[in-house]
Amino acid sequence: MNLIDAIEGLGPDLESRVVADDHQALKLWLRLLACTTRIEGQIRKRLSQDFATTLPRFDLLAQLERHPDGLAMRELSQRLMVTGGNITGITDQLEAEGLVLRVPHPSDRRSFSVRLTPAGRRQFKKMAATHEGWIIELLGGWAPEQKAQVYGLLADLKQHLGGLEAAPAADIKKPARKESRKSRNASS
Repeated sequence: MNLIDAIEGLGPDLESRVVADDHQALKLWLRLLACTTRIEGQIRKRLSQDFATTLPRFDLLAQLERHPDGLAMRELSQRLMVTGGNITGITDQLEAEGLVLRVPHPSDRRSFSVRLTPAGRRQFKKMAATHEGWIIELLGGWAPEQKAQVYGLLADLKQHLGGLEAAPAADIKKPARKESRKSRNASS
């Protein structure tokens, strides 16, 4: 266990790789990843315990709730960033439970559109309200001003990342690498 884990009493996670002289950007990246992983773990556990469902099923229902006319299977796959096979499997389960319905796609006879059934809409509303409460609880360690500050800082980061994605690879400058302990010790 490293110093960060010992101080925080959380046990090892992705951030446990950090050492004192690692670059600040690396420390921040691993801290963000560790927090995201912990939050996602709690959400997965609670969805399973309280609703006997999974995060991918919840995410698929959430997408359909936002699109009452339904979404094509291909569109669901792209939005959820999973394979078509995964979407088919989840859709099969939800359809068997009466939560979603496959209907012929209006413009492509070879594909289907998926939409929530009334029962699916009711079930998702219950899950979404509970999910929101969990998120409020999990991020409750920050005061409202802190949440607003982090939200703004992450917006700046997101904009920066969007600019990098849009830039040709040749235009992206590599940051100067901090000298490692090994190379410092070798030159001493």
